[in-house]
Amino acid sequence: MYGKAFAPEYQGALTALSVNSSLTDVLAAGTEQLRAAERAGQHGEAARSGLAVAEAHRRLGQIEDADRAWKASYRAARQAGDTAAMAWALWSGGTLARQRGAFALARRLLRLAAELGERGGDVVVRGYSLAGLAETGRIQGDYEAVHRLHEQLLAEARRRGEARHTVWALEGIAQIHRNTGSYDTAYALFEEAAEIAARADDRRGHAWALRGLADIVSVRDGDAERALALLSEAETTCRAMKLSSALAYNHKMRGNVLYRAGRYAAARALYEQALAEFRAMSEPRGEALSRLGLVKARARLGRDRAETAAELAELAEVLERIGLRHAREMVARAQEELGVVEDAAQRAGAVAVR
Repeated sequence: MYGKAFAPEYQGALTALSVNSSLTDVLAAGTEQLRAAERAGQHGEAARSGLAVAEAHRRLGQIEDADRAWKASYRAARQAGDTAAMAWALWSGGTLARQRGAFALARRLLRLAAELGERGGDVVVRGYSLAGLAETGRIQGDYEAVHRLHEQLLAEARRRGEARHTVWALEGIAQIHRNTGSYDTAYALFEEAAEIAARADDRRGHAWALRGLADIVSVRDGDAERALALLSEAETTCRAMKLSSALAYNHKMRGNVLYRAGRYAAARALYEQALAEFRAMSEPRGEALSRLGLVKARARLGRDRAETAAELAELAEVLERIGLRHAREMVARAQEELGVVEDAAQRAGAVAVR
């Protein structure tokens, strides 16, 4: 049995904030409490309110502000001698690093966070940090290495009745199944995640689950209208809570649905919108995936074959550099789908000769 979802990253004087609080409200409350704690010389409270500030900035796509805030939270926690608060700050920093595409740094910070969480006796931050490591591996396409960790964290979350973490784990496992072609299993897991999130009033988790369901409905069933309806429902939540990153991924998925339905001009517009949104928040993974969709849509609308081949080859290099294995495989499939594999091979050969 799951209780109502809660946000453990809202701590100290901010525990009254809901998991569904608008991020602009979280930022305002967190900043006010942080300033009060700093004036009073309360390092522990400054660390915990600073964590909420860092997370609000990160989820709003305000990368530089988020970077400063998590580091300030860590320094305040260290001054207070609060090991658990230090772990939470490192978790925030590691999550931000993953969002920015700095995967090696993300793993380093999240491992440290998990260690400090265990040392500080905070099982929640330890679980969140291990979840962050699992998600980092999943995003990079290292499914075999992290599938078991996802399952382990799901079992722990179920045992403790933590709805939010259960939803996260279900969605992660569902995404692995979706990316490896097990659509029925993925759909069932996304559906369970959506049901738990709805009962627990976890609107963010519910929006992500709806996005996953829309993807499966589109790719497996070819039902574009139902998929678009699911995405519209999720978008309402993203806008209400100011979930900038989730909204951009929603728009990118809407582009995917339209592309699969052969509505290439509409898909192009959505990919362009998502690309601008990801660039504004310096999120390289979302930017690369939007670029991939945009290249494919433009090719279907008559773009020059050589230009398509050149951009796909350049995008493959970008993804290789970032370390996104699954996305790199998606580029290879796009080259094959658009009939530019030979062009890419010839371009690579020319570069080698030079």
